Amino acid sequence: MSGKTVTRADLCDAVHRRVGLSRTESAALVESVLAEISDCIVRGEPVKLSSFGTFVSRPKGQRVGRNPKTGQEVPISPRRVMVFKSSNVLKQRVNGALVGSGVAVDTSDESDDSDD
Repeated sequence: MSGKTVTRADLCDAVHRRVGLSRTESAALVESVLAEISDCIVRGEPVKLSSFGTFVSRPKGQRVGRNPKTGQEVPISPRRVMVFKSSNVLKQRVNGALVGSGVAVDTSDESDDSDD
């Protein structure tokens, strides 16, 4: 792992270099894509990006948590949480060194029969 975090600016620069748009147009394109993904998730719509993965927001019920310092029980209110499920294609790319070496790698979940 390189330890570097990829930022919006890095994504804009990559679009600028690979697509050839101006820096301003590249930034606008990246912002537009991220805004559309965010808006869909906020509306409760799953966002499925083929060969990448699926973003979904799901409800989480109220539960009792514990303050780690005091040990006191504290109610945690219900909320929506973000879930990302990577596609099998992305899982295979992440584990590419193992796949390319002839070692069989099973990256599928037991319950996952999707055709990502």
